[in-house]
Amino acid sequence: MSNETLQAVRGMNDILPDEAELWLWFEDVVKGWLASYGYRNIRMPLVEPTALFKRAIGEVTDIVEKEMYSFEDSLNGDHLTLRPEGTASCVRAVLQHNLLYNAPQRLYYSGPMFRHERPQKGRYRQFHQIGVEALGFAGPDMDAEQILMCARLWKKLGLTDVTLQINTLGDSACRHRHRAKLIAYFEENLASLDAEATRRLHSNPLRILDSKNPAMQALIEAAPKLMDELNEEALTHFAAVQEILARHGVAFEINSRLVRGLDYYNRTVFEWVTTKLGAQGTICAGGRYDGLVEQIGGKPAPAMGFAMGVERLLVLLQESGMALPKPGVDVYVVHQGELAGKLASTVAEQLRDGNLRVLLHCGGGSFKSQMKKADASCARMAVVIGDDEVAANEVSVKPMQGGAQVRVSVENLTAAVNKLIKQE
Repeated sequence: MSNETLQAVRGMNDILPDEAELWLWFEDVVKGWLASYGYRNIRMPLVEPTALFKRAIGEVTDIVEKEMYSFEDSLNGDHLTLRPEGTASCVRAVLQHNLLYNAPQRLYYSGPMFRHERPQKGRYRQFHQIGVEALGFAGPDMDAEQILMCARLWKKLGLTDVTLQINTLGDSACRHRHRAKLIAYFEENLASLDAEATRRLHSNPLRILDSKNPAMQALIEAAPKLMDELNEEALTHFAAVQEILARHGVAFEINSRLVRGLDYYNRTVFEWVTTKLGAQGTICAGGRYDGLVEQIGGKPAPAMGFAMGVERLLVLLQESGMALPKPGVDVYVVHQGELAGKLASTVAEQLRDGNLRVLLHCGGGSFKSQMKKADASCARMAVVIGDDEVAANEVSVKPMQGGAQVRVSVENLTAAVNKLIKQE
C-alpha cells in the first residue's frame, strides 16, 4: 500500500476552522432571516433514487445527462444518485409524508449538493446550497415575497453589487407553441448553430437561448420570443409580480432569455447576479414550478422556490471587504502547577455554567507562552492561576484588549468576568 498522502477529491473542499467561523456566522444570519418569514427547516437524505431527478429535472438537461454522481447499489441493484439539487428531494419528502394534507408549507433546507463539473472559482463538485420552497401557494404574492426575501437578506449582509433579473416562462401550452416556433427557426438557421445547440435542438430548444457562445448571440436575439406566446392569465400573473416589486422599491430587469436549467419551471423565474464573481455571477436563482408535485406523483399543487450558493455568497462577502469573524472565546484560562491545574479545571467549568465560552489551556508551558496563546485565541479575558492564587482561593483576571489586571475570589469570578466584558 502506498504511503502517499491522500488528498480530498478535486472540487470537494475542506472548510477549515478560520473559514468555518464565517460559515457559522452566515448560517446564524440566514436562520434568523428565514424565521422572520415563517419558514421551517426540513432535512432530506444526500442520496435519492436516480429516477427522482430524471423525472423532476428532465432527462435531456445537462445535470441529468452529464453532471450527476449516479451508481448502482451493490446489495440490491437500486439506481441511486447523490442529490444535485434540493427541490426534487424536498417535494418527494413532502409527498411521502403527506405534509400538504392540512395546509400549505413554507420550508427550507441547507447542505451539500453534488455535480460532476469542471472545478473553478465559485463552481465545485460538492457545493452547498440554502433552498427555500413554498408549496400550495398559487398567487403572484408568493413569487414576489420570495424575491423580497432575497432583497432583505442582501441588505442584512451589506451586499450592494447585486441585481435582479426576472422573466416568465408562461404555462405549458404557451411553452409548447413557443417550442415549435423555436425548432422551426433554428432549423432554418442550422448552419449557424454550434455543436451543443444542434444537440439540444429537438430535445430542449429553450436551453439554446441560454447559450454563452458569442458567435450565436445575434441569432438568439432574433429568435421567437416566449413573451409573444403568453396567454392573458400568465401575463396578468407576471404583471402582478412586477407591481409588487415596484411598490416595494425593488429594481429589476426583464431578461427574456432567462430560462433556467431545470425543466420543471413555469411562469416566474428569477436570478440575482453580481459582476464581482466573473463567469459564476449568479448567486441565487429560482422560480415557480407548479407542475412538479404532480410530476413526482402527488395531486396537482402550485409551488415556488429558490436556492442560493453558499460558497459564492461567502466569496462575494469577502470581495466586498467583509472581515472574517474572529473566534468567539470569552475566557482563556492560564495556569501553572499541579494544584493550579486542578483549580483551573474547576474554574473553567464554573465559567461555562455561566454561559461563557472558555478555552482551558492544555499542555503546560510558562505563563509567558500561555499568555501568547491566550492572545492568539482572540479571547476577551485571561484568567490566570498560579500558586499564590490557589493559596488564596482566588484568580487573576486580565482584559486582553487593555485594562488593569484584578484579583477576585473563585466564588465571584463569573460575575466579575461578565462585568468586565460589559465594560469593554
